[in-house]
Amino acid sequence: MRLPSTAHTSRPWRIHEIAGDFQVEDVWALPTPGGPDDLARLVRQFSGGAPERGAHHFSLVPRALFAARWALGHLFGWDKPVAGPGSRKWTLRDRLPADLRDGPRGPDLRAVPLTSVYLTHDEWVAEIANRTVRAVMHIGWVPDGADGYRGQMAVLVKPNGPFGTLYMAAIKPFRYLGVYPALFRGTGRRWQES
Repeated sequence: MRLPSTAHTSRPWRIHEIAGDFQVEDVWALPTPGGPDDLARLVRQFSGGAPERGAHHFSLVPRALFAARWALGHLFGWDKPVAGPGSRKWTLRDRLPADLRDGPRGPDLRAVPLTSVYLTHDEWVAEIANRTVRAVMHIGWVPDGADGYRGQMAVLVKPNGPFGTLYMAAIKPFRYLGVYPALFRGTGRRWQES
């Protein structure tokens, strides 16, 4: 279920102090009912922590959309690394305060090229940076209002110039009609099976 941006911005997440210059693109409630300590289980599921849960754990529609996107990115050079200060690759890890930098980083995703930034008891953050956009996937573990907890996913973005803004607008229908519904159905199904 899609949520208002305030479902993310009103919570005291650590990501606010690190990615304040990013805009909230989407916020979703995940179909993952659980207890107060189940974020680690969700992180393992999202990251493809079990070998049998690699890229193929996405359904056909998101896999096809991602394959088309990566092919176009390769063709047009969209996915070349974005350099930061000097010649280093840009990363949110450069912005982390000492406690997060020295804490667990969390696993990288196998199915999509997202690199983990940090992991706490109630937050997991992964990022991607390319020539179109810098994006953050924030997975939080929140009370569900019924004596339980569930996952909540926020996507934060910082488009790279006018082309990045146009790119985000162009892919929005694909995200809403193809990627998110299939991703959340699969997430809920795998959550119930595990």
